[in-house]
Amino acid sequence: MNRIDRLTAILIQLQGKKIVKAAEISERFNISLRTVYRDVKALQEAGVPIGAEAGTGYYIVDGYHLPPVMFSKEEAGALLTGGKLMEQFSDHSSRKQFGFAMEKIRSVLRGSEKDFLESLDENIVVQRSYGPVEENNFPNRFLSELQHALGHQQVVNMEYFSFQEEVATRREAEPIGIFHDGSNWHLIAWCRLRQGYRDFRVDRIRKLSLTSTYYKKDKRISLQEYLEQRRSSAPEKTLLVKILINKDLRRYMRNQLYYFGLMDEVTRDEQVELTFLTSGVHYLGRYLIMYGNGVTVLEPQALKDTMRELVTELKDHYLI
Repeated sequence: MNRIDRLTAILIQLQGKKIVKAAEISERFNISLRTVYRDVKALQEAGVPIGAEAGTGYYIVDGYHLPPVMFSKEEAGALLTGGKLMEQFSDHSSRKQFGFAMEKIRSVLRGSEKDFLESLDENIVVQRSYGPVEENNFPNRFLSELQHALGHQQVVNMEYFSFQEEVATRREAEPIGIFHDGSNWHLIAWCRLRQGYRDFRVDRIRKLSLTSTYYKKDKRISLQEYLEQRRSSAPEKTLLVKILINKDLRRYMRNQLYYFGLMDEVTRDEQVELTFLTSGVHYLGRYLIMYGNGVTVLEPQALKDTMRELVTELKDHYLI
């Protein structure tokens, strides 16, 4: 990247955040801090109102904006791909807002970029291999409202259906973050009813409204802190498991094995020896049984017993 392009990119980066640290600019463009200082000074001398706070970072004075930015073909293609992902892994509200954003982006593209995007549009598909079937009772359209609440530290009022309790309850909650996992969006919030942090699946929210009550963000932990606490409090995986599988099965199992604690794999002629460290064998056994006699359990005995129990259970079920 030449210096002119880098200066423009730094200016865009400064416009994208309230405060940008010199180290962030250095890391993004792989340049020294000394070069960052020179580049920022060059922008200031060119008339860009960039302020600096000692020990904090740089900022652009309110009211200054870049003129409309042109996108390259590669950037436009990346945005189109992001839109395809949004269609499958977001909710109704976010898809609608992203659609509006893409219309604005398309409006500033040159003719050749628009043609490029049109040719890509029909040839990029994102499919979900599985996922919950949407129900009329769960409108699945609250991500935009939750983002608004997070940005303004606003208490939300919602009607939430809990799978564990199998009942809908009215909750007031202070959102600390949202994240996507296991094909679902999750809201992490301080629940005022339960007086503790709770994980709410967004697609289980029946009704949601923003209240006029605000909370102080510094009184709650961050989303990253919550997730780290959850990881550290998870059961320790202490049971060593070794199995043999037919070599041709490995490609079908793919990354699913890592969810069960895969630690090591060694190819032995036409078989692969897999080693796991897991907290239990029943869940792993139910997964392995689908591969039939293509799997041989080496150890522990507990998993061998579990496999026999599962086979007997199936046999009894179909012989009735």
